[in-house]
Amino acid sequence: MKIQNPVLPGFNADPSMIRVGDTYYIANSTFEWFPGVRLHESKDMVHWNLLPSPLSTTTLLDMKGNPASGGIWAPDLSYADGKFWLIYTDVKITEGAFKDMTNYLTTATDIRGPWTDPIKVNGVGFDASLFHDKNGRKYLVQQTWDHREYRHPFNGITLTEFDTSTMKLMPKTARTIYRGTDVKLVEGPHLYNIDNQYYLFAAQGGTVFTHEEVVARSQTLDADSFESEPDGPFITNFDTPDFYLQKQGHGALVNTPSGEWYYASLVSRPWNHKNESSHDPRGWSTLGRETSIQQVSWDENGWPRVVGGHGGQVEVNAPKDAIPTEAPADNSQHDDFSSEKLDLNWNTLRIPFDANMGTVSDGKLTLIGHDSLASDFDVSMIARRWQAFNFNAQVKVTFDPFTYQQMAGLTNFYNDNHWSWVFVTLDDQKRRVIEVAENNRDTYTSYLKDDAIVIPEGTEAVWFRTQVRKDHYSYDYSFDGTTWHNIPVELDAAVLSDDYVLQTYGGFFTGAFVGLAAVDYAGYEQPATFNDFDYKELPETK
Repeated sequence: MKIQNPVLPGFNADPSMIRVGDTYYIANSTFEWFPGVRLHESKDMVHWNLLPSPLSTTTLLDMKGNPASGGIWAPDLSYADGKFWLIYTDVKITEGAFKDMTNYLTTATDIRGPWTDPIKVNGVGFDASLFHDKNGRKYLVQQTWDHREYRHPFNGITLTEFDTSTMKLMPKTARTIYRGTDVKLVEGPHLYNIDNQYYLFAAQGGTVFTHEEVVARSQTLDADSFESEPDGPFITNFDTPDFYLQKQGHGALVNTPSGEWYYASLVSRPWNHKNESSHDPRGWSTLGRETSIQQVSWDENGWPRVVGGHGGQVEVNAPKDAIPTEAPADNSQHDDFSSEKLDLNWNTLRIPFDANMGTVSDGKLTLIGHDSLASDFDVSMIARRWQAFNFNAQVKVTFDPFTYQQMAGLTNFYNDNHWSWVFVTLDDQKRRVIEVAENNRDTYTSYLKDDAIVIPEGTEAVWFRTQVRKDHYSYDYSFDGTTWHNIPVELDAAVLSDDYVLQTYGGFFTGAFVGLAAVDYAGYEQPATFNDFDYKELPETK
């Protein structure tokens, strides 16, 4: 049995992997998407099942107004004392000298919850993890932020003891245990006690094509006591530009019951336009940062090494003691909206799906029009990840606008500055029409304008479809759900990639989504109804 990388395709960044008994768990970053922290479980590391997200209430996570790619950065999942511990960071500022953030702690005896009300831990730096030492003591390990313009903003890895009797940190115990290498940007730390030595795994180089993971170790937890692994880094694709997997780094180590070792890492799969060099630009990562798993061996000097070399492998041997489980062939989804709760694949922007946003049940989703898709506050949208390079997604839409300021339809979305959609609205002649529009670097373009497609009188609903084909995508419409008409607007999928967004904005940490949205910036809360959503993945093409 083989692990096929990436094991969690589509936006599943910054994996924190643990094992409890015979079950493996992975927690991933979710940034501005709600609910917070994505969880999966597996018995074999090959097939992963999606679990309910732990941060599902505004008590645990209040992100209204957060910037794009703010919110939940690099959660850390651990298990000790008969319960799960989750450290998570809510980042409120992404650009500029400061990274205003708060680190929180919540616990649960069952991975499916309920999770305790959050405990505020600190705001020293992001990517915090909780280390449970074998002697019973606990420590917060974290990247440390320095706002001073004459210092490097990534100021090493700080260790601070955590007092379980008060459930608070002991600030006076804080010390820098590792400053990284000359690559800099050291972050994402996870600490382990293995054979009575402390091993620190940390990311460096920024979460782009220069990304890497380094390992350092020490006999103690004293300040500046950690030495870097020789002949490192532990994993990187900086020097493997033609490999299918790129950007590996920032992850966590786990062992199996029989003593094998594996490392879960973020990874990307960039593609190039046909007229581009495969090396410059290095590529466009529309599926965002995903999760890969690599096997780990230990050399004669006690250092961990990625099996097959530091570039990793696409196919990896599954654990010998894995318990095989069944899973769907792909991540295709059909939702008839018959449940009163949204499917776990759906996410919303910053705020929860509640009565203010809409309702779901009895075969329909109703979204109440609020802010535009460029807003950081009240956006009525549910969306799911792109998890394949090629897919079709479609939905039936019923909407009766009475002003052009009301719109409802199907969207492909990266963040508030980068998205497009096909939608129903009203034109100046008071006719319902279909328009396609794109927001590219916050420049809005209507593609059909006066040639918007008029919806015939008496037509109750329209069907919208998007066809995503790796480097481009388009939209179709139908008036009966059977006969489809292509809208002759071909859009560049690169606009919805991490790498494109990075060119103008530092918050580039998510991935493309396909979603359903209703807008009424006139403020009259005009509702739209959606039926029978389909997301169908297609084979990957070269």
